[in-house]
Amino acid sequence: MDIGDLLDRLAISPRVTAASKRQALGVVAEVAARLYGVKPGETLDALMAREATGSTGVGAGVAVPHARLEGLDKIHGVFLRLDKPVDFDAVDDQPVDLVFALLAPKGARTQHLRALARVARALRRPELRRQLRQARTQDAVHAILASDVAASAA
Repeated sequence: MDIGDLLDRLAISPRVTAASKRQALGVVAEVAARLYGVKPGETLDALMAREATGSTGVGAGVAVPHARLEGLDKIHGVFLRLDKPVDFDAVDDQPVDLVFALLAPKGARTQHLRALARVARALRRPELRRQLRQARTQDAVHAILASDVAASAA
């Protein structure tokens, strides 16, 4: 499962202003509604419900929020780079500026977990995070994330 395949270029927002976790997840929900036809309110509710069970802030300024939703035919990603980091109740208590959300069909348990593991593993790499923080365009972010597959396979 390639990260580049999960993430449409139009689902990448390299400059997002959000004052809170909820606002950042609201942007994820709006992008998903525009691209994947899901309802933004339901998407935000599902993401917030998942956050209520435990933060998806995995540390080092990264969050990997995720939810399973009705109406999706496959797993989709949404990537945000926040202009200013926000509190995400991350495991290391550091604010988050890189958000890679995963939205999966309701029945996609195994694929959802595999995608989640793949994204989390990639974003643990300091060099990848540094490149993502420097990227200024959708194409640049997509190229960095898609090239991670080659780096991981080597």
